[in-house]
Amino acid sequence: YQRRVHGEANYVERKTSSQQSHRLTDEDKDIIIQLSRDPRIVQKIIRSIAPSIHGHENIKLGLALSLVGGQGKDIGDPGQHRIRGDINVLLLGDPGTAKSQFLKYIEKTAHRSVYTTGKGSTAVGLTAAVHQDKGTGEWVLEGGALVIADQGVCLIDEFDKMGDHDRTSIHEAMEQQTISVCKAGIVTTLQARCSVVAAANPIGGRYDESQTFEQNVDMTQPILQRFDLLYVLRDEVDPIQDGNLADFVCKSHINSHPSVRKEEKRKEMEEGLIEDPLTSDKIPQEILKKYIMYARTVHPTVSLLDESKLSNLYVDLRKECQFGGGVSISVRHIESIIRISEAHAKLHLREYVREDDMNAAIGLFMSCFIKTQKYQAKRILTEKFRKFMIRDEDHEKLLLHILNIMVRNQADYQTRIRGYFENRDISIMLGEFEQKAEEHEVFNLEAFFQSKSFNSEYVLDTRKRIITKKLNK
Repeated sequence: YQRRVHGEANYVERKTSSQQSHRLTDEDKDIIIQLSRDPRIVQKIIRSIAPSIHGHENIKLGLALSLVGGQGKDIGDPGQHRIRGDINVLLLGDPGTAKSQFLKYIEKTAHRSVYTTGKGSTAVGLTAAVHQDKGTGEWVLEGGALVIADQGVCLIDEFDKMGDHDRTSIHEAMEQQTISVCKAGIVTTLQARCSVVAAANPIGGRYDESQTFEQNVDMTQPILQRFDLLYVLRDEVDPIQDGNLADFVCKSHINSHPSVRKEEKRKEMEEGLIEDPLTSDKIPQEILKKYIMYARTVHPTVSLLDESKLSNLYVDLRKECQFGGGVSISVRHIESIIRISEAHAKLHLREYVREDDMNAAIGLFMSCFIKTQKYQAKRILTEKFRKFMIRDEDHEKLLLHILNIMVRNQADYQTRIRGYFENRDISIMLGEFEQKAEEHEVFNLEAFFQSKSFNSEYVLDTRKRIITKKLNK
């Protein structure tokens, strides 16, 4: 006896993982590996995330890290206790700061995603529902948005519009990444191993820096502490930034018109101009999706982690968070920094977490933490934790000193060979300089090459990979 089921539908959408339909070819893997060798790969990814949104580099970096995720770990026996690797992000800000646009972009970019809104979501819609089948009369279990988004991303817009009961129901899913069901004789546990990216508006519509973070948002500490990154977006009046934003929006509308895009495609076909992702400042969206899919398969280790630095940061943060009025710091935030470090290493397709990954994770976490503080506490905390927030610009003097020593040694060597000093330009191989910089745990040199101190004395030839000291001007 064979049972057949017939159904009528006017629209069908496939909910399975798009990884099944987008297999990576050998050519794709070669391009991805070549891209990962570029020391500017993180900057390229930031420029490629949501290209229709101006600025917000820190948010784009956080979303990229959330897409690739950290490394999940099993403590003890398999299945006994699991530490999540997915990174949860909350965007809290004024209206018109592109929060919903970010979520819509992630929905189109992630290999598996589910988009929902706070008003249109209930506890059972997000977790799981049990109902009686009309045909058989049996009780049926159906997974909600978090279950469908397993091993993907769950996007929740208007997060502040959800009821307290509905938000409480996802506590287990956001930390343990499981959903326990005990209804109508059905006792089971469903997997919800997904990142949660939520967007919310502050109370009253606009964020008030004179109040604490909890006073600005209608959420409890248990739900806030389950987010690894808390972004505060403020619509501030700045003539320069406002002018740049207006120019960007105008150019975006002009270049995105169907007739303009059609003409550009026609010229590309005629002239055979194909953008090379290896040399371009941005990564094409299709290649970016494949890069993220490939990066999720990397499993970096944290054996080289600077434990003393992380523990000192945690102790200092615990002392200061009780005075600033921001989010309370707990052990969860140590795990958050480790997860962000692993995700940063994944963006480079590395098998281990380096010192610069840890510095980038701490810098990103601290910038989010400080922005959740009251206005009076921001400047104090920035000065106090400056030693933990190492940026690429902070290495400028060190790199310039290393380069000057290399030039001096090269000049002494040439003087000994010739027997006299000649006022000629001195060239240094870029690879040798990069090796010297790595010995001092400096891996990203892009900011240094764009600095005034470098360009006033040196010239970089990226094609020949040579740095030239101009002596004969």
